[in-house]
Amino acid sequence: MAEHDLEFAGAADLPSLDRLLGMPDFQAALADFGRTQVTDALRRDLDACRAAALAGTLTHDTLVPARFGARVTRALTERNRATLRPVFNLTGTVLHTNLGRALLPEVAVEAVMQALTAPANLEFDLATGGRGDRDDLVAPVLCELTGGEAATVVNNNAAAVLLMLATLAKRRDVVVSRGELVEIGGAFRIPDIMTHAGAKLVEVGTTNRTHAADYRNAIGEKTALLMKVHCSNYAVTGFTKSVDVAEVVQIAKPHGVPVAVDLGSGTLTPLERWGLPHETTVQETIAAGADLVTFSGDKLLGGPQAGMIVGRKDLIARIKKHPLKRALRVGKLTLAALEPVLRLYRDPDHLAERLTTLRLLTRTRDDMMAQAQRLAPVLAQSLGDAYTVSAAPMVSQIGSGALPVEQLPSYGLAIVPAGGGKRGSGRALAALEAALRALPYPVIGRIADQRLWLDLRCLEATDEARLALQFSELRA
Repeated sequence: MAEHDLEFAGAADLPSLDRLLGMPDFQAALADFGRTQVTDALRRDLDACRAAALAGTLTHDTLVPARFGARVTRALTERNRATLRPVFNLTGTVLHTNLGRALLPEVAVEAVMQALTAPANLEFDLATGGRGDRDDLVAPVLCELTGGEAATVVNNNAAAVLLMLATLAKRRDVVVSRGELVEIGGAFRIPDIMTHAGAKLVEVGTTNRTHAADYRNAIGEKTALLMKVHCSNYAVTGFTKSVDVAEVVQIAKPHGVPVAVDLGSGTLTPLERWGLPHETTVQETIAAGADLVTFSGDKLLGGPQAGMIVGRKDLIARIKKHPLKRALRVGKLTLAALEPVLRLYRDPDHLAERLTTLRLLTRTRDDMMAQAQRLAPVLAQSLGDAYTVSAAPMVSQIGSGALPVEQLPSYGLAIVPAGGGKRGSGRALAALEAALRALPYPVIGRIADQRLWLDLRCLEATDEARLALQFSELRA
């Protein structure tokens, strides 16, 4: 019985809160988190100890002051850890919507830092000393790069489409091919945007075939727009037919009906220059005669989340006056990031090295293979005999609905449980994938074909050592 009394503690053995707070074991926590947080956390820990004592399960080891200090520090560290955290994107998808899409180039990061720490002429005209228009910070370079007469910027491309329709087509008809009634992530659909903008959708053609006559026959007194939607997140193949922008423009022109194009991914330069598949550019769409073009900032353009509308000056002026424009406008941080990204396009000769998105898309397979060969033994040592790690070829994709059927040759690490296809390998892969996500700097891969794939396309040279360190922490 005496031995039992020594092993377990009672409620009377608990130290006082004030006494613990005065001990050296809590001084670092007090400095880092403040007295209020530390006191609350310690009180919760003491309550848990008291409950354990009443249940007869409290050990004396639990009451060592250093243990109290460690538990409180651990709890507060977890509580104060940022919810939005940087991760390693090893999924093979460059523009991963769930991981934040485009990464900003250094010039944009520097501009955002400056905007964060100093007043700026967001809506102040430095030439006249009067009130300015925040769109004027980026509209000139947008028009220069796209050929549009005017431009405005809102929160994202969905907002751009919503604002355009609410301004120009409320209680009027908008003609769209059935093959272009797209749904993007989160069940967000073009017909739903039409409804909430107050426009009436007029569907023409069929899912796989739409003809010029379909547009021509749909035009009536209440037609506000003929609208083309770029099918950026899927492809229809086989027995298909669509009408290009230039032909739709010729159909609309005699009736005085504007043509709007939701271009989605919004590239501003021909990607084939760098060996990538062709994606319709904003310039090509404007040159084809589109009156308005909407597109995203954080996809192929490689900038911050934003939605841009470029095109006819008179239509843009009407859009800017709509009450929704203020509700959907962007702040100074978005504009601070967007302007330097747009300026990079003035120098296409250096774009692939300076624009992060394009740099990742154009990485060579040999470069990624060399990384994989360096990292494979590090990860293999951390995992021990439970898994087999190999440097392996794989394919990555652009992502965020851009060129959905195109694949990029890539290289990375392929991981299989020891013994290959043994029963229970799926659980082993899921456990490893969860362990990688739980690292201090989470590593995000993908499971497919009974393997865990860690695609290195998005691993820049400057981050390789940090990833190797994460692999080492996996062992612990």
